[in-house]
Amino acid sequence: MTISTYAELKTAIANFLARDDLTATIPTFIQLAEGRMSRELETREQEKRATTSLTSGDQYVTLPVDLREVRSVKLNTNPVKVLSYYSPTSLDSSYGTDAAGRPEGYSIVGAEMKVRPIPDSAYEMEILYVGTLPAISDSVTPTLFTRSPDLYLYGALTEAYAYLLDEQRASVYDAKFSRGLEEVKVDEQRANYGTGSLQIKSVYSRQDSAVI
Repeated sequence: MTISTYAELKTAIANFLARDDLTATIPTFIQLAEGRMSRELETREQEKRATTSLTSGDQYVTLPVDLREVRSVKLNTNPVKVLSYYSPTSLDSSYGTDAAGRPEGYSIVGAEMKVRPIPDSAYEMEILYVGTLPAISDSVTPTLFTRSPDLYLYGALTEAYAYLLDEQRASVYDAKFSRGLEEVKVDEQRANYGTGSLQIKSVYSRQDSAVI
């Protein structure tokens, strides 16, 4: 059978399990597999952009709820200003607590982003980040599922057999799931960089991104 929809995925999982008493639990197995995929993968589908407004005198903005890793932060000024990442301590020590002006750096504090200097006027800020994968449903079909339905199947079966306390089968499907995750990572690298050699222009700095 083909696996091209959420309903077909659930049916395939039930068929592989050869059981009809886990119908209500199968969506949970899929959800758990999606959680692991979101944590381990950085697909193009997870690359997102959010814009927010900085208010004069307010150094904090709320982060997107699904943010996992910040790729870049910039002010949409003319010219564009790219902000540098600092640890919370370094941000405070690098800029005075009362310093006001155009923001130059940022840090992550809980569910918020802190910028310094404190904005002296309103600015539009743009955040490029890695978020979670969209959850599959009857109305949502993620690109990753369209391209790699086996990943969802093996991930859900791993969780199902763990739920059934069948360690041997859980291990078998976990190996298939893990291999699929690695193959997707390679596929994403090829899509982003092609097969040519990567040209490095400058030394990478941890100030360029922040993992949440």
